[in-house]
Amino acid sequence: MTDNWNLLGHEWAVDMLRQHAARGDVRHAYLFCGPPGLGRRTLALRLAQALNCTQPLAPGIPCGGTCRDCKQIEAMQHPDLNIVEPTIIDPDDRKELIPALNGEIRIKQIRDLQKTIHLKPYQSIYRAIVFLRFQQASEESSNALLKTLEEAPAHAILLLTADNPEQLLPTIISRCEILRLRPLPISVIEADLIERGVDAERARLLAHISGGRPGYARRLVDDDTILEKREERLNDVQTLLSASRVEKFAYARKLSENKDVMRQTILIWLSYWRDVMLRVAQAGTPLTNVDLNMEIEFLAAHLDLSTTRHVVSNFESALEKMDRNVNSKLLAEVLLLDLPKP
Repeated sequence: MTDNWNLLGHEWAVDMLRQHAARGDVRHAYLFCGPPGLGRRTLALRLAQALNCTQPLAPGIPCGGTCRDCKQIEAMQHPDLNIVEPTIIDPDDRKELIPALNGEIRIKQIRDLQKTIHLKPYQSIYRAIVFLRFQQASEESSNALLKTLEEAPAHAILLLTADNPEQLLPTIISRCEILRLRPLPISVIEADLIERGVDAERARLLAHISGGRPGYARRLVDDDTILEKREERLNDVQTLLSASRVEKFAYARKLSENKDVMRQTILIWLSYWRDVMLRVAQAGTPLTNVDLNMEIEFLAAHLDLSTTRHVVSNFESALEKMDRNVNSKLLAEVLLLDLPKP
């Protein structure tokens, strides 16, 4: 494993965490923030490896897969590693919880964790608990975690991931070391994809679509259906600009049937309208949707900056409201009815 823990980018974060691990100066809780696909979970797992590796290459640099602990942590199958992620209630067994992108971290999960966190690790130095997408934790779950954060034993380290710190309770934020991860330069993503065998033209397109997120870029390479769904949703948002109210209501009803699909759709639309806003503002920032440059230029020529800012703000606000369980159908209807007609 390299000094950068085999991660693409985020050198400053790895360097800081490596020093914490090497000096034994690890914090009891870390919060890794940034958009999905940026490497939040991977960085959390690498820290867990650095703390528990039995064959480190150097202080703070885990072997990355030689020892049993590193292999098990990488596979998220380590006895001293807990993964807490959003869930939904199993419709067939109401007592069971099923991991789901559109679920929430529930109070039961926090209470179950509180029963085991004070137990000594089975085979490692640290017991690591990784909370995925903690912005989807219920309010009572967040409040319950506060006690754990305040009274965490020395052998436990809590690793939270979230899109933005502002989505969490201030009391949660104040008890964590916050690492704000940023998207990587498009050129870095493009070079990584080419090195992985992707042809140059496709690598350029996928690097732009990824928005500087290496994990998402690699998923685009591995799963063609992601690009197919993206194309379908971008075609929809362009068609909806000239659609009637009846057509928009019908689309909103269908869109709101699945919260996860709705969230992913809004994220894609948001990337498109950000591109339009950047073109209106004549900014030098690279476009995300470079394959739709002509359509973006057309809209930019017929809309002003105030209008495009308003659209972008509406999409960002919609995503925040979805996290607060606002009525999805009503939210989708308002969103579509407020689209401009160039």
